[in-house]
Amino acid sequence: MSMLTNTLGRYFAGRFVVAALGVFASIFLLLVLVDYIEMVRKTSGLASASAIMVAETSLFRVPQLLEKLTPFCMLIGAMTCYLALSRRLELVVARAAGISAWQFISPALGSALLIGVIATVAYNPMSANLRELSKRMEAELFGSAPGGGIQDASGFWLNQVTSDGQTIINAARSEQQGVRLTGLTLFRFDTKQHFQERVEAREATLEAGHWLFKGVRRFSLDSPPVDQASLEIPTTLTEAQVRNSFSTPETVSFWQLPSYISSSESSGFATAGYRLQYHKLLAQPFLLAAMVMLAASVSLRFFRMGGVQKMVLSGVGAGFLLYVLSKVTEDLSKAELMHPIAAAWLPVVVGGLTGFLALLYQEDG
Repeated sequence: MSMLTNTLGRYFAGRFVVAALGVFASIFLLLVLVDYIEMVRKTSGLASASAIMVAETSLFRVPQLLEKLTPFCMLIGAMTCYLALSRRLELVVARAAGISAWQFISPALGSALLIGVIATVAYNPMSANLRELSKRMEAELFGSAPGGGIQDASGFWLNQVTSDGQTIINAARSEQQGVRLTGLTLFRFDTKQHFQERVEAREATLEAGHWLFKGVRRFSLDSPPVDQASLEIPTTLTEAQVRNSFSTPETVSFWQLPSYISSSESSGFATAGYRLQYHKLLAQPFLLAAMVMLAASVSLRFFRMGGVQKMVLSGVGAGFLLYVLSKVTEDLSKAELMHPIAAAWLPVVVGGLTGFLALLYQEDG
């Protein structure tokens, strides 16, 4: 019996991993296709935008988008796996051999935990690095466009006050968590809040004690525009302060989050978002295991008894409700109305207990 259980365990684990990776790859290709079409539409008027560069930019953007869908990949993959096993009567044969439902799902739970660990410690840093690379490629693509995106009122805003006066900076794009900016518009005021000039620049880099702007055009009220190769503007901001202002928790890799939390605390910035992201990544393996429990609770019914559509809808509905719960707790945590640990782990506990109780009722009730 032990040999039989181990053999079936490896078989069920392999089927689950193949199904989950198949769903992951399918959604990945779909996102790449949709994002590529959107990027082609945006770059259709740029002579410098090659098809290969546009495709690479889309390819590097997608991993971070897909990271948010990983729990749903596990849910759909587990449902696909168990429904296929049920349709082929393999679960019936396993039950006849004395294998319980808990032994069916244990291999998938172990595989989900392992996939979650890999997603946290390896996939998350990779997706964050690729996202930074895609931002750099976007800057190259759109930097030569008329205006370079400078007039876009969206993007990133920064206000700094020094002994020389006030400078309001708008950047269309941010790289390296704000240390490098592209597509810039600056509004400069003197110490008495009188407007001095408007400055447009192709890019800017934060250096020790100053911003270095390149590809500069300066506009003032009493003189024609002046082009300059570079311009230095003093600043009291440090790299840590700029990164905490420009970076979002999702763009910081798992291994860098502890240092970001420490630097934010020392600089007086809010750390709720970084703490929430850190605990969400820690809880990710258990969230994937909870998704497997939910999928198993609606997928282990004998296939020929019917009601497959109802089972699938029930599983998708449970996953959607769990997603809504995670978004609500996330918003509460970012508003500092809920502790980040509770916000990150509550969906895991609710999803895991729901699946566990449903399976307990079906199999042992």
